Amino acid sequence: QAQVEESGGGLVQAGGSRRLSCAASGRIPSAYAMAWFRQTPGTEREFVAAVNDADNTFTATSVQGRFFISRDGAKKTTYLQMNNLKPEDTATYYCALSNRGTIMIQPGWYDYWGQGTQVTVSS
Repeated sequence: QAQVEESGGGLVQAGGSRRLSCAASGRIPSAYAMAWFRQTPGTEREFVAAVNDADNTFTATSVQGRFFISRDGAKKTTYLQMNNLKPEDTATYYCALSNRGTIMIQPGWYDYWGQGTQVTVSS
């Protein structure tokens, strides 16, 4: 079993930046993918970005150029750098881990989920 835990959420003004962290622990396979999703009440969970053990990344077009994903392999930690934040970025951000190294955008691909961290962008 593996666990993931997010941190770094909070209140930020529009145009500001925030960095989220996701630490994985437990039994993590050599091939894995870690992703960020976000969700607002009454909506489906939306893919944001993902990185795998080979450092391949994929970012949703809705946040490309503003959000950047990276990882520290030794620490099994993934980071989501969010720049030029907009009120519509307000959501609960979830980290997810897949036991497979392929990056996919479907939430069902991921095996482990964190509790989420709230990001609120004020206008």
